[in-house]
Parts: sequence; C-alpha cells; structure tokens
Amino acid sequence: MPGKRDQPPPRTGGSETEVLRGFLDYLRTAVVAKVEGAPEPQVRTAMVPSGTNLLGLLRHLTFVERATFLGRKPRSWQATFHVPGGDSVADVVAGYREAVKQADEVLDASTAEDVRWRLAHMIEETGRHAGHADIIRELIDGRTGR
Repeated sequence: MPGKRDQPPPRTGGSETEVLRGFLDYLRTAVVAKVEGAPEPQVRTAMVPSGTNLLGLLRHLTFVERATFLGRKPRSWQATFHVPGGDSVADVVAGYREAVKQADEVLDASTAEDVRWRLAHMIEETGRHAGHADIIRELIDGRTGR
C-alpha cells in the first residue's frame, strides 16, 4: 500500500492551552489512524524484539490518558501494553476514544495553570508512541504518513 500525504501540524487558537490541546488532538488522531484498518493478526503481532504491537500501543495510551487526566493509575504499566485476546480493534479504539472524551471533559473544566504539565506530558507520550506506530504500520503493510 502506498504512503499517504502527511497532514500538517494544526493551526490552533492563540492561547497556550489552545495550542497544546490542538497538538494533542492532532497526535491522538494520528495514532488512531495507524491502528484502524491495520490487518489482523498483524495489528496485535509483535513487530520488534521488545514485543511492541500497534494495538498494544493504543491500549497503553488509553491507560496514560486515564492516569494523566483522571487519576486512574494502573497497577502495572507494562501490563497496559497487553491486549486481551477477546478485544477487537474496534473495542480498543472505542476504549481509547472514551478515555480521550473523559480527559477532554476534565480539560474543559480546568484552567491553563492546572493542566500545562499534564498537556505537555501527554503530547510527549502520545507523540513518542505515534512514532512507534508509524514504524510498526509501515512494517505491516507499507502504509506511511499521518
């Protein structure tokens, strides 16, 4: 499958919070796009020696969203990369989108001073794993781009 054209970074409002949230949403969309449409069983197959797989990355980011914005820390961060066999791609994507929705509700009710660090951390974490997802998706079926 040929690569697709990259989406440019967002042009958001002028406030610090608007810029940070714009970039976070951009990355959230990019990581979901890497998972959706990836073929089974490759979407859950380890593509690198560390055991990382596309679906596990998105499941992990679900837990990071919940921990960062909702205060729900998992017992084991390593376990957050494991996708139970009965969970479909649609299940994991829906779980991620629900965590993002709940995180956005917290963000909507917060001031910039309350969330600056959390937004910066979530941008870093999502960006890091979006890069992993880029590489893994290209290894699976050649798809590149955001």
